[in-house]
Order: sequence, then C-alpha cells, then structure tokens
Amino acid sequence: MREKKLASKSSGQKADFVVVANRLPVDRVINSDGSVDWRTSPGGLVTALEPVMRAQNGAWVGWHGAPDEKLEPFNNNGLELVPVELSTHEIAEYYEGFSNATLWPLYHDVVAHPKFHREWWVEYKKVNQRFAERTAEVADTNAVVWVQDYQLSLVPQMLRDLRPDLRIGFFLHIPFPPPELYRQLPWRNSILRGMLGADIVGFQLPGGANNFCELVRRQLKLPVQRHEVTMPDDRRVLARAYPISIDAQGFAELAASAPVQERAAQIRRDLGNPSTLVLGIDRLDYTKGLRQRLRAFGELVSEGALSPSDSVFLQVANPSRERVEEYRRLRDDIDMLVGRLNGNVGTIGHPPITYLHTSYPREEMAAMYVAADVMMVTPLRDGMNLVAKEFVASRTDNTGALVLSEFAGAARELKQAYLVNPYDIDGMKEGLMTAIQDSPAAKTKRMKAMRKHVFEHDINHWADEVLRDLGADL
Repeated sequence: MREKKLASKSSGQKADFVVVANRLPVDRVINSDGSVDWRTSPGGLVTALEPVMRAQNGAWVGWHGAPDEKLEPFNNNGLELVPVELSTHEIAEYYEGFSNATLWPLYHDVVAHPKFHREWWVEYKKVNQRFAERTAEVADTNAVVWVQDYQLSLVPQMLRDLRPDLRIGFFLHIPFPPPELYRQLPWRNSILRGMLGADIVGFQLPGGANNFCELVRRQLKLPVQRHEVTMPDDRRVLARAYPISIDAQGFAELAASAPVQERAAQIRRDLGNPSTLVLGIDRLDYTKGLRQRLRAFGELVSEGALSPSDSVFLQVANPSRERVEEYRRLRDDIDMLVGRLNGNVGTIGHPPITYLHTSYPREEMAAMYVAADVMMVTPLRDGMNLVAKEFVASRTDNTGALVLSEFAGAARELKQAYLVNPYDIDGMKEGLMTAIQDSPAAKTKRMKAMRKHVFEHDINHWADEVLRDLGADL
C-alpha cells in the first residue's frame, strides 16, 4: 500500500489546542489501486471542534485503528493528526481489558460484572503514559489540552507532571458511578488522582459530578466546595456537568434532503408499508437493553395488541467489541431471541422483527429516523445517548414519538419523551402502546418541545461551554 499525498506528513509545528482521544477522528480507506486515503469519521465531537482546530493551529492525538503499526503525524483536510501506536497485546489488555471489561461495566452500574486484573491495570497505565508523552511533545507553551473519556483517565495528571504550563480539561462521555459501586475498583484512588490532573473535569449529568466530588472528599480527603476541589498545591479543579449534544442543524438538513426522504419511503415499502414502524438503533452492547425491548414488542404482538402483519420492529445493532467475551455472548443471545420471537408470532412473509447486525452511514440512519413512527431508546444505563437526539433533530415535520429510558442521560433533557423503566417489561409495553396510540396533536406538542431543546443545546453550545470554563481563549 502507498499513502496518497492527501495524508501528508506533519510540519512538526506545535499546537495551541490539542484534543486527546483513544481514536483519531479518521478511518483509513484503501483504494482499488492500493493507495490509502483517510476519511473523517462521523461524529459530533469532530464537527464541533474542527473550526476551533483550524483557527488555533490545533492537533488531535489518538490511535489510528491498526495494531502494531507506527505512523508519523500527518495532515488530513487541514487537520493535524498525531497517531499513537498500540500493539496487539496493548489493545487486548488496555482497551478490551481494563477499559471495556473493567471500567465500562463498573461505570454502567455493574449491568455486567466488571473484571479486575492487575496485568490489565499495568498496560492501562503504560498506554496512558504514552498518550501523555505524545501530547506533551506536540502542545505549544501554555496550550489548551482537552482529554476525552474513560480510556485516558490517567492522562491529565501524567500530562500535568510533564507540562505544568498547560491548561487541561477532561470529559467523561459515559456515566460516573455512585461511590458504593466505584469503591470496588482496586485502583480507585489512582483513577481519581489522574482525573484531578485536569483544571476542569466534565460529566454528562450533575449526578456524575456529585458522585465524583463525594469520592474525592471521602477517598482522597480533599476539600470540595460548590463542585470545586482544592488540591494540596492550592490549584482548583472544577467538576461539573456538561451534557453533550449533536449537530442538530446538520441532521435536520440531511433528513429533509430529497435522497433521504426518498430512501425513507423505500424503507417503508421494503418492510411492507406497515401501519406502525418501531425503530431501534444501538451499538450491540449489554447496557442498551435490547433483550428487554425485543421481549416487550414480542409480547405485544403475541397478545394481539399489535398485528404481526401490520407492525414491524426494525432493530439495527452496530457491531461492537466483538473480541470481548461478554459481547460475543450477547450477540448469540439476541440472534436466538429474534429467531424465537419471529418463529412464534410471525406469519408467512411478515416477520414482525427485522434485525440487522451491521453498521450504516449517517445518511441511511437519517432515512431510518424519518421512516419510523416510533423510536425506542431504552438503555439500562447510558451517559447520554445521542441517537435519541438525532431522531428528534431528524423529525422536521414534528411527527413521530420517542420512547426513552429513564436511565439514559438524555431523559434529563428530553422530558417530553414517553419515559419508561427498561427493567419493567409491562411498563415498557404500556409506554410503547401509549406512544403508538397517542393523538397526532399530542405527539406534535411533545416533539416540538424536544426539538426546541435539541436545537438550542447543540454540539456547538456544549463545546463552547466547556472551553469557556476551561479558560480557553479560542
């Protein structure tokens, strides 16, 4: 393979603004002639920060997605990208192990049992140190650095030790658990100290900030007042909530475009033009409540509340962490559940559940949002859940209904959704039927209120708020 000039080598110039994340915001594309391009990944974070990075000589530090490969920094479409290499062993222990089999389940209220392995912790520390050192190399004097998410919890303090001149922010995109759960973690104090290396520590919800402050007070014996932690050197750390959002205007424009509208109509035709199309789009993850959601729909069909010939549940499950045992087991469970439900309640040519275990581009997801009558977002625990906000932004005609778990962070903002407890199958069935049968006027009133909030609190509002508190003059 040969790199095209599009991915040109970095000039080596220092950056005034640095984003640090587990992954770079690009995906590698191998062309038919064997050359390589880099395509910007879909996602709100890069959408919000791209203008800032361009204006402020910014850089993005992260893994480029391939194991056992070292790449030099390169520029892609005007963005300076700084790859961090990871070995196959490190991916298994730092990422699949400590990040996603220890911290992920622990932070999601122990929906699955977290595993505590000392060798994973060793690799986690080693990789976090590498990210910190790489960032220290590319950040200019007095630069602003924004570290993203649970995979890099130790980076803020490691980076502060290397570069005390930097202004450092940390944002946790997933929930932060209550003290009684978090204290199970053998390395609990080290993680807290790592996060406290930042000047601001951001969470999705006030509850996460409260949990963090309580743990800092109890575990580290540090004074906390009004969500401000006073460190031993008198440095102050602000810990507060910054609910993340989406590029609402971008999704609305995409949903209203002629190709997406035509594709939405085609999706309904392909599904037999049902009177009721219920949609679910999730990563295939045990926190997303797929089993409970499918059971609720299946029971409504078997009981006759929904017609198997005129109601369809379209469930998209994006592949996720398939090398982790818990995820492989979940995939098998969902495959069997869908097969059993369709076999029990389906009719010839009319399976009530259409299950797709694959990923789709943004345009296809927007078409699904437009095609659906009801969107079900019912995680057992979720930091925010941007799919719920994307669905709302895509409903440009103010139709449709959102059935939303009380335990998704988005429920705090989208209060006009049909809120349900995903652990209560009967309650979820009732919520879904209410969403289906409610009057068009009632649905429109709810959707208008949710759209107003999503557009007023979009991804740019979120980024501006964080960077303002970080004291970034950007």
